[in-house]
Amino acid sequence: MAAPGRPERVRHHRRLPARPATLADWPKWADPTVVAAYRSRGVDSLWEHQRRAADAARAGRHVVLSTGTASGKSLAYLLPALTAVREGRGPRGRRGAGVLYLAPTKALAHDQWTAIDALGLDVRVATHDGDSSPEQREWTRDHAEYVLTNPDMLHRSLLPGHERWSRYLGSLRFVVVDEAHHYRGVFGAHVAQVLRRLRRVCALHGADPTFVLASATMADPEVAAGRLTGLEVTAVAEDASPRGELELVLWEPPLIEGGGEHGAPVRRAATAETADLITDLVVEDVRTLAFVRSRRGVETVARRSNELLGEVDPALARRVDSYRGGYLPEERRALEADLRSGRLLGMAATNALELGIDIAGLDAVVISGYPGTRAAFWQQVGRAGRAGGSAIGVLVARDDPLDTYLVHHPEALLGRPVEGTVFDPDNPYVLGPHLCAAAQEKPLQPDELDLFGPRAREVLRDLVDAGLLRRRAAAWFWTDRRRAADLADIRSAGGRPVQLIEGSTGRVVGTVDAARAHSTAHAGAIYLHRGETWLVDTLDLDEHVAVMDPSEATFTTSARELTDIRIVEEVESVAWGECRLAFGTTEVSQQVVSYLRRSAATGEVLDETPLDLPERTLRTTAVWWTVPAEVLARTGLAAADLPGAAHAAEHCSIGLLPLFATCDRWDIGGVSTALHPDTGQLTVFVHDGHPGGAGFAERGFRTARDWLGATRDTIAACECAQGCPSCIQSPKCGNGNEPLDKAGAVRLLDALLGGGVRTEE
Repeated sequence: MAAPGRPERVRHHRRLPARPATLADWPKWADPTVVAAYRSRGVDSLWEHQRRAADAARAGRHVVLSTGTASGKSLAYLLPALTAVREGRGPRGRRGAGVLYLAPTKALAHDQWTAIDALGLDVRVATHDGDSSPEQREWTRDHAEYVLTNPDMLHRSLLPGHERWSRYLGSLRFVVVDEAHHYRGVFGAHVAQVLRRLRRVCALHGADPTFVLASATMADPEVAAGRLTGLEVTAVAEDASPRGELELVLWEPPLIEGGGEHGAPVRRAATAETADLITDLVVEDVRTLAFVRSRRGVETVARRSNELLGEVDPALARRVDSYRGGYLPEERRALEADLRSGRLLGMAATNALELGIDIAGLDAVVISGYPGTRAAFWQQVGRAGRAGGSAIGVLVARDDPLDTYLVHHPEALLGRPVEGTVFDPDNPYVLGPHLCAAAQEKPLQPDELDLFGPRAREVLRDLVDAGLLRRRAAAWFWTDRRRAADLADIRSAGGRPVQLIEGSTGRVVGTVDAARAHSTAHAGAIYLHRGETWLVDTLDLDEHVAVMDPSEATFTTSARELTDIRIVEEVESVAWGECRLAFGTTEVSQQVVSYLRRSAATGEVLDETPLDLPERTLRTTAVWWTVPAEVLARTGLAAADLPGAAHAAEHCSIGLLPLFATCDRWDIGGVSTALHPDTGQLTVFVHDGHPGGAGFAERGFRTARDWLGATRDTIAACECAQGCPSCIQSPKCGNGNEPLDKAGAVRLLDALLGGGVRTEE
């Protein structure tokens, strides 16, 4: 299969050889009816990793299965789970053993329900989510054996109402945590504490379930799974499934002069390149799937591809379609069937197709912009060649420092293991609300505190001092009239979230973290919610409400803010020659003062609008580095050049940190100054954007040599003259990308790295 044309845009080309399968027999302990159901669907034997994971779970060992896309992870946990359900059945149809399945999205839980139902087994399967009616929830509670839900519903429904669920929870044999690599950052920390509360409540009702986690390939899966569950977990990570030959292409759109801030060049949009690539591949009868980051982008790519195909051959004009969240289930199923059958030759999709949807027979995958982690990259690429045939995978770089670095340094993407999952379950801003929720579920006993981690006692004292918990005899009790679960919005970065209200209907369409609403949901903002484009009309901070309506806007917005930072406590540091790297607690003060409107097509700045919003203060963790005056003198940089050099280094380092910590650049922030009052030296800070920290800055500290080395290389290698969005310009800069000094940043980082030593663990 030939790679796409336009070789001048190809930065790297590699072939990965095919891999044969390693087979294993069905285990003797498996229920014959379950085995027969799989055999009837063409599954005559297992792959070796499926057998190993299923045997471990059957033996009662907590296990994480971390293998690639299409490696049959669901069979590995369904085999022991469905066997346990059937074995637990008593006379007169008594309910069998319980299984609880947790997924990050409702759509994935419903797809799992469909997969189980297709086996034709007599198993009572039910979904329990926000769409379930009261009658459905009652039936699930009283009769279901295999319950499919999500962490939010576990936190807000099952655990607070555990006494009503006592029969089910008391019968629980397995807890399945699917797509476990999605639980990272603050969300991952919340889910970790929810799972600890689940273990405590199960013990109260006499159950000690086995945890089975399924994940895309990730580094140290037993460590991440252990941190998530608080248990010792066995890892199965050797993928024994077959794979066809895979041809990988790293693709960089060309620079287009002007259009950016201060006349900087910008690259042709990744979505435009993706539409061209789909067109070229479909013309060659190559069945192609493109992953695009937003719903609007998906629709744009599909529409443009059909227009281009119509110019080549009118019969091809309807052979490409779009697939995204928000479609009706029957629409999704029809699209999946059309792609499988070949009626559709191309599809543009959001990552709704990344999470477990079974699409086989694809020839090519185009990824429009790096998806954020190597794990997600391999999961998306793995959609090609799923029937065992050869395939093509193309990564199209966006105009972004991280994408630019990866296409010019392919070993950073293709030659390294996937990332470890970063989150901090001991964050007091996360732990505190969950201790309150646990105390409301059942008063906390001293011997239970170790379950919640080493900081539980310290955080308990703060909760007692705040009047949220009261110590009576040998236990801590919840004293407030509110539902304790409402204190922890597990998808929120802290504080009461702002509700997003559709102005024309009054319905709540979602929430945004209170800390982020200033910069993303202010009046006049273009807000992307689950890929849909909305225009914000008003933001009421007192009522925690943003009113907005759907929009077809041809522009984007970015907030401008003033930021200051002070060091509260230095936790750890290391000397890099005369320079210094440190990690600790900081207090960040921020105030949004205006926003820019940019053309969505070119990135050109259209205008700036002032805003009047209050200052916010965030206590969080940060990594920072300092360069003393004597080292600066040897760089040859003039005093007037230092602010621009530090600012440029800060921007690019923020853009590159997601390569080393599983975060998005919007999860972190930065401050740079030629002379910081707390250090007395030139200092560059990169901080977590969440109260108490999320583990990203600490990961930056641990991998600083590689991280900052990649930052330096990205700036130096960029083909622009003075700086552009691919290296030192940032779409979230609060200072209008001024001042920035590209050459100065390279010299400054050379001085820092000249004394650097590796700090990673």
